Amino acid sequence: MTELEDTWWYCMKHHAVERYEGCRAADRLGPYATREEAGHALERVEERNEAWDEDPRWKDEEDEQ
Repeated sequence: MTELEDTWWYCMKHHAVERYEGCRAADRLGPYATREEAGHALERVEERNEAWDEDPRWKDEEDEQ
């Protein structure tokens, strides 16, 4: 078993956690070390997006008006 075969992914097309052999990479988030981590993938995306939205290094001048 390769290192990637022992990982978990979140499929955005099917809204499901799957193993390495699942859907194509363009439809998935990951890899994650555990099934539980993959199950929380969308929460992680939302948290990161919020953090980036608040990061002054990514703010445009238009956003500040």
